[in-house]
Amino acid sequence: MTSVIVVLPKIDDAKNMKNLLVRNGISVAGACTTGAQAIALADNLNDGIVLCGYKLTDMIYSQLQEYLPPGFEMLLIASQHIISGGMIEGGIICLSMPLKVHDLINSIDMMIQTIERRRSRLKTKPKERSEEEKELIKNAKDVLMNRNHMTEEEAHKYMQKCSMDSGTNMVETAQMILTMMKG
Repeated sequence: MTSVIVVLPKIDDAKNMKNLLVRNGISVAGACTTGAQAIALADNLNDGIVLCGYKLTDMIYSQLQEYLPPGFEMLLIASQHIISGGMIEGGIICLSMPLKVHDLINSIDMMIQTIERRRSRLKTKPKERSEEEKELIKNAKDVLMNRNHMTEEEAHKYMQKCSMDSGTNMVETAQMILTMMKG
């Protein structure tokens, strides 16, 4: 589950924010007041979201972002003046004060979905094809190359396009090509 680290300069604000997020079903790893505390928390997680203010007691948001481990997203809460002033660097989601709870929860939910999609992409690797499947694809390419005077690359692209258009995988497409071309 993706967790949020709340980092605000006043501990009461950080705790109140944590409670608000928890009440809305969001997992919070901790509430702290310094960038150093946030980094220590983040080091114990694989990924997550750091919700922070513009200026912390020991650093500003950009320094914190620089020291966060890979896989962390940042949600910056700052005044409209700071956000619209063009001082915010890329890759940071910003919400202006005063905060609307609905906007905050929606923004965090969107960020969580992004992190979880990235996490699932890293876990799922394409299945390795068997030797028979590789041979079937090679034979279908050979047929296309001989009968339609295609290069290997053209035959491969043609099979990929057919596969995508028909919603079948490359092996099924190769089987269809071989069946149709034999007749």
